Amino acid sequence: MIYPWQTDDWNRLQQLRDHWPHALLLHGQAGIGKLRFAQHLAQGLLCEDRRANGEPCGACVACNWFAQGNHPDYRIVVPEALAAEAGIGNGADEKAEKADTDDGKKTRAPSKEIKIEQIRGLLDFVGVGSHRGGARVVVLAPAEALNIAAANALLKTLEEPPAGVVFLMVSARIDRLLPTIISRCRQWPMSLPAPQAATQWLAAQGVAEAPALLAEAGGAPLTALALASDENRALRDWTLKQLAAGPECDAFACGEALQKLPVPLVLGWLQRWMYDLLAQRTAGAPRYFPQASAALTRCASQADASAFARFTRAVTRQRAVENHPLNARLVFEELFLGYRELFA
Repeated sequence: MIYPWQTDDWNRLQQLRDHWPHALLLHGQAGIGKLRFAQHLAQGLLCEDRRANGEPCGACVACNWFAQGNHPDYRIVVPEALAAEAGIGNGADEKAEKADTDDGKKTRAPSKEIKIEQIRGLLDFVGVGSHRGGARVVVLAPAEALNIAAANALLKTLEEPPAGVVFLMVSARIDRLLPTIISRCRQWPMSLPAPQAATQWLAAQGVAEAPALLAEAGGAPLTALALASDENRALRDWTLKQLAAGPECDAFACGEALQKLPVPLVLGWLQRWMYDLLAQRTAGAPRYFPQASAALTRCASQADASAFARFTRAVTRQRAVENHPLNARLVFEELFLGYRELFA
């Protein structure tokens, strides 16, 4: 099933039924349910008794196969890391290398990229005919996880798609996709849910402080839901107190306390705080941390504009290499020392 806020997107999408594109690029903010939407759409395309509005019947042979994860005309391609988190598997992912536990070797870290081997396996799938005489559907998510070799291998198929094959590509960062990939897809921007609808849904999931979590998540309900049970929440709150201290921020304590956390996670906290500092200074309305409005007002009044611009550029540069094997403690110490210099 799709999420409640996706009904309008679903109904509008049915206008394409008569001229369905061979590749549809569903893009929008992370945490709004694009992958589930794409999977539901794939089931609707494969359903052999679908309803007038494109909804799958849920009872035919095709729907039963889809629910069991073994429909012969369906493939989902995701990075190994996402497959492990979501319990998604396909032929390419199941062939991932494993450690020889008898020798006591550690399992290698699951890849965050979609590799060329996965695309080669996919091309074998699209090169054969349909088992059920209907469409063959491929869900690929997130599309920005395609490495260069994989993207180039996929490009040829997108340029000359086999008959009856539909690609459903999902992306939260369309700016990271190759222009040649984007140009061969029909783009479909996914809507961000209205705050009231998202808050009601979160409350129904038993989430306390739903409005604050939704604000921190930038309006994305699934991200807010994940934040509610985040094991790093105490460290996040401590980090925000350090940032709220402005010139009294203890950069070395931050490096010590945060060194075991993923660099992208901490950079996300810092980047959202910097955005709110600017928003507080210019519009008086923070987006991500409205509960810290007083601290943001104080810090914004003390920060030097030129230093603010330089530090923002430094954080952006660090974002570009956030997934590299960096020394997290040194990265955090440098960043928080730079933050403290805003108030020098």
